[in-house]
Parts: sequence; structure tokens; C-alpha cells
Amino acid sequence: MALSIGQSAPHFTLYDQDRTKRSIEEFLGEPVVLAFFPGAFTGVCDTEMCTLRDSIQRFAEANAQVIGISVDPPFVLKEFAAKYSLPFVLLSDYNREVSRLYDVLFENLAGLEGYHTSNRAVFVLDGSGTIRYIWIASPSPAVEPPYDEVIAQTKAFGA
Repeated sequence: MALSIGQSAPHFTLYDQDRTKRSIEEFLGEPVVLAFFPGAFTGVCDTEMCTLRDSIQRFAEANAQVIGISVDPPFVLKEFAAKYSLPFVLLSDYNREVSRLYDVLFENLAGLEGYHTSNRAVFVLDGSGTIRYIWIASPSPAVEPPYDEVIAQTKAFGA
């Protein structure tokens, strides 16, 4: 079932790029930007994560944390974070449970039957974990999020 604004964000625990278990609860207390992306080292995903990196000061002004989530394994995410000097946590949803939980699982990416990945999506949570903004790429995960809108929504619930 699709999530909606005003609903409590589903809780989860995933491994980060350093293979440390991280729970969404540890990030709450200030706004959180959950940025789901299909896959590391792919054109649009690289651009998106680098744009978020380049906007990190704007998120910091809202006292917000950015978290990237993909189905890539932690080992790939570690290399991805290093290559692009990403200053935020990347979480591995390798079993696709959180993508299902947030209703952003994208099936048969690029026509590859059985290859299910995260759709490109952004959820802004306030400090209590309530969903305040949702953007999901549709119909194609090749669409980038509206970065200025994401930052504006984040600032509305932070700082």
C-alpha cells in the first residue's frame, strides 16, 4: 500500500556502506531525506547522488540528514561513496525489503525480467519520523527529483 504524507515512516534497519547496521531511529530528532536510487555507478544515479552531495550545505542549514538507499550491496556502496566523496550514509537494501515497505520497488528494470531495484524516490521525514514530502519517479526511474523542491520541503520542517 502506498505511503502518504502525514503517516509515520516505516521503521527499518539496513547495513550501511561500512557493513554497520543502521536503524532509521538513530537519524530521527531532525529532518531526514531518504533518497532511494536504482543503482550505483549508473548515469542518472551518479548525477543524483552528486547533486545531493553538492547541496549538502543547504540540507545542513535545515539541520537535515541525507540518506541514500539502493539495492546495491554494501561493498559496491563503499566504492561508490569513495569515488564521488559522498558525505552522507548509503544504505544497502540488498534484500529489497525496505523498497517494498516504502512501496518503491521497481520491477524488471530496463526490461531485465526478474531484476528488481529501488525506484528513484525521495521521502522527507520530520524529526519525529512523520512523512512530510514524497516524490516518486514515474513512470521511469530515469527522471531526477526536483532538487530545489526537496530542499524547500526539508527546510520547512527543519532549522
